[in-house]
Amino acid sequence: TIPALLPRTRGANTKLPRPYQSLGAHGVNNLGSKLLMTVLPANAPHFRLRPTNKVTEDVEAQNDPEMMTQIEDKLSRLEREAMESIETSGDRVVIHETMLHLLVTGNGLLNVAKEGTRLYHLDRFVIKRDPEGRPLKMIAWEEVTPDVLPEAIQPRINEELGSTQNFKSIKTVDLYTCIRTDGKFHRVHQEVNGMSVPESHGTYPVERSPWIPLRFSRIDGEDYGRAFVDGLYGDLHSAEYLTKAIVEGALAAAKVLFFVRPGGTTRIDTVTKSNSGDVRAGHADDVSVLQMEKFADFRVAKDTLDTIETRLARAFLMNSSVQRDAERVTREEIRFMAQELETGLGGFYSILSEEFQLPYTRRRLDMLPSGRKLPKGLVRPAIVTGLEALGRGNDLDKLDTLLAGAIQTLGPEVISSELNIKDYLSRRALAIGIDVQGLFKTEEQKQQAQQQGQMMQMAEKLGPEAMRQMGKMNATEGAPSNG
Repeated sequence: TIPALLPRTRGANTKLPRPYQSLGAHGVNNLGSKLLMTVLPANAPHFRLRPTNKVTEDVEAQNDPEMMTQIEDKLSRLEREAMESIETSGDRVVIHETMLHLLVTGNGLLNVAKEGTRLYHLDRFVIKRDPEGRPLKMIAWEEVTPDVLPEAIQPRINEELGSTQNFKSIKTVDLYTCIRTDGKFHRVHQEVNGMSVPESHGTYPVERSPWIPLRFSRIDGEDYGRAFVDGLYGDLHSAEYLTKAIVEGALAAAKVLFFVRPGGTTRIDTVTKSNSGDVRAGHADDVSVLQMEKFADFRVAKDTLDTIETRLARAFLMNSSVQRDAERVTREEIRFMAQELETGLGGFYSILSEEFQLPYTRRRLDMLPSGRKLPKGLVRPAIVTGLEALGRGNDLDKLDTLLAGAIQTLGPEVISSELNIKDYLSRRALAIGIDVQGLFKTEEQKQQAQQQGQMMQMAEKLGPEAMRQMGKMNATEGAPSNG
C-alpha cells in the first residue's frame, strides 16, 4: 500500500519498494481520511459532557429545572474549550498518521503530552497485554541527541564510555521509556544505557494516562492487533502482479520493429532513412511490422484486474465503488450502499471508541487550565461519533421508514392528528446528532406568535386607523386614575 509508512530499514539511503499499482495507497489514504473525520470531526465535538446520575438525582430532588439548564450551559462551554484546544494543538496531523498506521500495520502507540502528541510506530515500541487485552507493560524506543538529556546523567555515561569516546561527541543515544501498569496507575520511567534518567519517573491514573496503545482489531490471546489490509492481502497481491503483467506487456507491445524481406526489391536503407511523405522505389509486401498476438490474453487479465479493483474500492469505501454502472442511479441508492459499506467498520469503531476516543478525550480534558477542569465524579464524557453515529443513523432510517409507511397506509390526515411533531423532530435531530437546545419554540413563544398573528389579521380587517384608535383606548384604560 504505502511502503514509506513502515520501511524495513530507516535512514537517508533507505530504498523503498516501488509497487506497480497505486490503488492500495489511494484506498488507505481515502479510508484514513474518512476515519479521521469520523473520530475527530471538523467544526463539531466528537464527545458530549454528561452529568452523572448523582448530579441528575440531586437536581431532580431540588425540583429546579433552571439548575440543570445552567449545568448544561457550563458543560457546553467546556466542550467548546476542549475542542478549541484540540484544533490548535495540531493533533489532527498525528491522528491522521495514526489511522494510516492502524490500517496498514494494525498498531500504534500515542503519547498525548502538553508539549505535543507523538506516534510511535510498530518498530518503535513493544507491548505486553493481559488475557483481557489491557496493557501490562510497554516500552517505547527513540533516538535523541545528548543535549535533551539532563546534565546529571552525562558524567555517568562518560564514565561508562571511558576515555575512548566523549558523551558530547555522540550524535544520538537510545532513550527507552517504560510504562508499567500497577493496579489503577501507570508508572513511567526512562533509561539510557541501562541507567535511569533523573526526573523521568511519573505516575498517572490508567484512565488519564498520556500513553495510549492502539490496535485495529482485537485478537484473543495476542499482544498486538492485526491490520485492515491483512484481510485484503489476497486482492492487493493479485492486483500488484496483474498490473505488473499488463504494464510489462504494454511496454513490449509498444515497441515498434520493422522487418524487410531478404531478397526483396525494397532495401533496408530505404526504410530507415526515409522521412514521412517521401517517395521511394519498393514493394509494400517486402516490409512488415512485429505484432503481439496477445490481445485476448491481455483482455482476460484486464477483466480480472477490474473485478479485483472493484472489490478493493468497496473495501476502502471509495466513492466510485458505491455507484453501479447504469444510466440512472438514484441518490438514495448511493446513500444506502455507502451506509451499508460503512456499517461494516462497526467493529473497528467500537475499538476506536473504547481504546482511543475516550482515553484521548479524558487526557485532553485533564490538560485544560486548572480553573476549567471537570469536577471529579460529577461529569463524564460520552463519545457521540463512530459506532454511536452508526447507531443513530440506523434510528434515523427506522424513523423515516415508519413515517413513510404510516403516511402511505393511513394517509397524511391521520398522521397529522396522531403524531407528536415536536417529539418526532427531537428524535430525528438526535439521530442526526444536532443539539436541539433553543431550537424549538417554547409554549410562551408559541402563544406570543399566535397573538401577533391575531393582531395582524385584525389589522388587515379593520385597517390601520382603527387599530391606532384601539391602541389609544387600551392605553387610556391602563393609565392610573388621578382620583
